[in-house]
Amino acid sequence: MGVFKRLPHVVALAAALLFVPLLSANAQSLVRDAEIETTLKKYGKPLFEAGGLNPDEVNIYIVNDNSLNAFVSGGQNMFFHTGLLIKAETPQEILGVMAHEAGHIIGGHNITRTQAMGSAQGSSWIALGLGVLAVAAGAPDAGIALMASSQQAAALTFFKYTRIEESSADQTGLRLLEQTGIPADGLVSFMEKIRVSEVMSTMRQDPYYRTHPETGPRIGALRHRAETITAKSAPLSPDYQRELDMMQAKLIGFLQPRSTYIKYPLTDLSTPARYARAIAAHRNHDETAALKEIAALVEIEPDNPYFEELFGQILFENGKFEDSIPHHRKALELSTKHSLLYVNLAQSLISLKTKEANEEAETLLHQALILEPDNGYAWQQMSFALGALGRNAEAELATAESAYAIGDYVRANVFASRAKEDLAESTPKWRRADDISAITQVQMRSGRQGNRFSQQLTVTAH
Repeated sequence: MGVFKRLPHVVALAAALLFVPLLSANAQSLVRDAEIETTLKKYGKPLFEAGGLNPDEVNIYIVNDNSLNAFVSGGQNMFFHTGLLIKAETPQEILGVMAHEAGHIIGGHNITRTQAMGSAQGSSWIALGLGVLAVAAGAPDAGIALMASSQQAAALTFFKYTRIEESSADQTGLRLLEQTGIPADGLVSFMEKIRVSEVMSTMRQDPYYRTHPETGPRIGALRHRAETITAKSAPLSPDYQRELDMMQAKLIGFLQPRSTYIKYPLTDLSTPARYARAIAAHRNHDETAALKEIAALVEIEPDNPYFEELFGQILFENGKFEDSIPHHRKALELSTKHSLLYVNLAQSLISLKTKEANEEAETLLHQALILEPDNGYAWQQMSFALGALGRNAEAELATAESAYAIGDYVRANVFASRAKEDLAESTPKWRRADDISAITQVQMRSGRQGNRFSQQLTVTAH
């Protein structure tokens, strides 16, 4: 399980319309992948540093959605749709989008959009109030029209803010690209893609109701400065293109397994093609073909942790738990910086159902949780390991931690309360159980249930 892991919950994301609060929008799933997350963090690091942001504090998430979209929300949380990552033609396009989204964070646009929503709602109530007065005054047709316009008034007020913010984020993004010596042509070419999408899908739509200002004027404003920045920038290292190729191969293999062989035919012996086919074969339940392809890749690049990770995943998910362990162990030896690699090995060890294996799994999961304290899946695996070791109260606390991390406050409260009964009073673990119990009681009383992360993502900046 580690190559491409879905969170055990979904996060409600903003629709590509207006300013719909995330909890009211269609739910989408986030996906986890050590390799892709590492690549995106590498791409973003110089941009974030140039903007005065701490790269370790900018969280990057991958949304399983085929549309061309990226946004920031809830502070320093940056989201990329899989559609954008797959359809990007160059690393410069992803870097340009990253720079733009960093511009939203630097500009504090989540805060200003919250304020804008307040102003928009004020306009909406004024229009609604005038409508009520018109009806009361004997002009029902005019009153109904005014009341209907209340939402339009809110939208127009809101987009007065967003047009300014998008322009500001564009200019900040260009500044970051210039400071880091990264070509800026990718931001323009990505905006061209968006413009084509707009023409095809929203031809008759009032431009005031779009989440972004029209891209035509934006492209015109960007192009000259982007050309100047690109002309004096050095070409990107070939590593950027290779990492993009591998990221796209992985995404296509996992998300589009049946069409993978069209893009990556058997005659294509490039590393990304073989990677995509190994993943697609696994997804299509062809274990023999998957193992053949990944074994060939490991032979070509024996020091690639993600090839070993995939090898281990294929074996594990085909019930060969013990055989998967050496590959997950090698992946972790080659890269110790990502929590998912620790979880992968721990999960394989837990499947052996021996005391020694569960003790090692506990140690690995502690390390994973140091790197990522809110990893609900790691906490779930910890509960399995501790339960198998007979440490039931600690296992219940780990279950509470897992439930709390994903916003299941009822379950978190139940298991924290159970843990409190059996843990030694006033010890650190007892106090943690007490904290979870108290916090979740408040959340349940206020009616908040669901992913706690999503509850803070109420306004997005695209």
